[in-house]
Amino acid sequence: MVTPQEEQPQLAKALGLTVPLYFKREDLHPYGSHKGRSIPYMLEQYAKGGHTKFAISSSGNAALAAGLFLRDYNIKFTESPLWLEIYVGENISTAKFAMLNEQFANNDRIKIIKTDKPKQAVHVLNKKGEAKALRQSNDDLALTGYKRLVDELKELENVSAVFVPTSSGTTAQALAEGGLPIYIVQPNSCHPIADLFNTKCRTVVEETLADAIVDIVALRKDKVHTLAKGGYVVSNGKIKNAIKLAKIYTGIELSPNSALSLAGLIQALKTGRQPKGSIVCLITGR
Repeated sequence: MVTPQEEQPQLAKALGLTVPLYFKREDLHPYGSHKGRSIPYMLEQYAKGGHTKFAISSSGNAALAAGLFLRDYNIKFTESPLWLEIYVGENISTAKFAMLNEQFANNDRIKIIKTDKPKQAVHVLNKKGEAKALRQSNDDLALTGYKRLVDELKELENVSAVFVPTSSGTTAQALAEGGLPIYIVQPNSCHPIADLFNTKCRTVVEETLADAIVDIVALRKDKVHTLAKGGYVVSNGKIKNAIKLAKIYTGIELSPNSALSLAGLIQALKTGRQPKGSIVCLITGR
């Protein structure tokens, strides 16, 4: 499931770049986002080990990837189906909750449950042995699942920077361990990893546009800090500006979560840090 790596010369010129700029279009992945790399891999490996019941806590993208893969899996393996419970928070965006219901409400092997403590609900099920938790933040199978993404990015010539919208840090860690130069980008409402790069930005109470970035604990933060080249915190205003520029110069309508990568690049350029080789903005998904 290779996704496009699209060069964006007009946007590069508008930003004053003298090196190639690419959008890695994970939003075009069949499973909806970059989570389609790791979550299906985790499901497949645990299914091979005998697990049939799974649970996931998600703000949207991981749940979508899990559900779409499980649906495909059950069509292929009708005699050994899998079951999935998706736990979402009470404050999940209306659009993402509607999307999950549209995809899976009529699937008798996928349940969508809204609760005020989704992570705890999944933890309890996992501890009781009633369902296997799918949690990227503390499961290194997720890192392995990103290997193909690493391989695809390495096909680009002389990559000197990959800007990665970051929540738990799993994607960033996997790409960095694969030998790619990673810069993480987080919104001003949730930036525990970017803080480690001496980013001076207070946490803003207002609701962020990048609603997929929700991991305030970030279990991988210390590891990511040692591997990544830098980290940036961006405001809602900078996210909106990135969306606007992408639309003008590429014709692509980025989601706020995907726009984090471009916003981070713009912020890096304003500090005088222009990479000397090709630049990649990871367009993560919705």
